[in-house]
Amino acid sequence: MSELEPLLARLTPQPEKVAAYRGDTYVAETVEQLERLGVDPAAFATGHSMLLLKPDAIVARAVEPTLKWLADNGYGVVAAEIVPVNRHLARALWYYAWNIASPERRRLADLLVDISDALVLVVTAPDDPLPVPVRLARAKGPTDPRKRRPGELRHLLGRDNYLLNLVHTPDDPADVLRELAIYFPEPLRARIIAASGQPSRAAAGDARVTPLERAGALAAELYARSPERSFDRDTALARILQDLGPAEPDPATLLDTALTNGTPVDPWSAIVLGSRELPMRTGTGAQTLRPVTATDWTEKFG
Repeated sequence: MSELEPLLARLTPQPEKVAAYRGDTYVAETVEQLERLGVDPAAFATGHSMLLLKPDAIVARAVEPTLKWLADNGYGVVAAEIVPVNRHLARALWYYAWNIASPERRRLADLLVDISDALVLVVTAPDDPLPVPVRLARAKGPTDPRKRRPGELRHLLGRDNYLLNLVHTPDDPADVLRELAIYFPEPLRARIIAASGQPSRAAAGDARVTPLERAGALAAELYARSPERSFDRDTALARILQDLGPAEPDPATLLDTALTNGTPVDPWSAIVLGSRELPMRTGTGAQTLRPVTATDWTEKFG
């Protein structure tokens, strides 16, 4: 039995995730650091979560509405950091589910990571029957726009798009351990752990700037690098036709051929149009790990 198995069994309701994560380098890296700093990994992972504002959220100018939603729903931001984004970050985050993504979706995702860097917020919340990551994942709302409900973050932010869903959060505490090491190198993790308020031998960060002030300043920095763009399908189509000429036989085929062949097109317009017109799932193969829900958690842990 892996040394991580007993810990992971307390942090996820999925036996499949325990089996997958017991040998995961990112999980092991975070657990080792937390223990070395005198922090209980289970307490940290259940008491904190992370909210990734993806490149599409930066283009949509979604940081400020997200910060307000967090405050209105009882979440506190304890750290905010810009995270460089590339194709490997996307594959690391969704490694255990990316096998069902269609080739078209992977191409669009690789375009999206070049649009902007991302902003990660580390958040906590008052005592709740659910761990913070489980509570936040439920409150964020589902990927499928048809299933979103008023009050959820994704419903508030809008855009009603499967791929361009703006934000990501860990599903459960086990994911918190894994994603912390994906986002942040070791020295930065130490500062974040210290800022979390957990008893720790790590050095605290600059107390003169509040996490909310830092989040706002980092958002302004990202906005300055990446212009605001339209999420409208017809606007994207017009730009793609400008780049490629008349559609034959249809815009989706034209765009897919261009992306497959590496033909230069406006990346943002290709992402918007492709996310509306191209398939997002393969339809074959099994998802390695399905998303964990609040119901999964309560059924196992009560």
